[in-house]
Amino acid sequence: MVKDRGQPLLPQLPAGLPKDDRHQTANVVHSAAVRLLRTARAADADLDLDGPRASLLSVLVFAGPRPMTRLAELEQVSPPAITKMVSALESAGLAQRERSETDRRVVLVSATPAGKRLLERGRAARVRAIAALLVDATEAELQTLRAASNVIAAGLTT
Repeated sequence: MVKDRGQPLLPQLPAGLPKDDRHQTANVVHSAAVRLLRTARAADADLDLDGPRASLLSVLVFAGPRPMTRLAELEQVSPPAITKMVSALESAGLAQRERSETDRRVVLVSATPAGKRLLERGRAARVRAIAALLVDATEAELQTLRAASNVIAAGLTT
């Protein structure tokens, strides 16, 4: 772990990676993101969903209906595992399955209105938890964080 200029302890760059600015920044972002997610995830206690189901519900709410096979890919689980997760969300009234209008062989999964409300409530709790971490941030620091988040978001796909 390295402590640099009053910064929190962060792991050193993994062996074998270039020591350029891009990789050094990626290392810091990775470490901060993992810790940030852990902090934000603590706000999920009221959701009564485990991490994988909350993640799946998030995909359904923000990305819209998806075929079972695509959900398994996105969540990086096997088809039997995604079936079990979808069934659990269905039993809780948070998701529903329906046949595709264009291809009756395809089963689409979507969030129910109750699922959308629950996810939004959880998202609000996470945003509040993260906002609490930023209570002492200056406007310039907040602008930097927004810009950095936009750079990262632009490189991500769902």
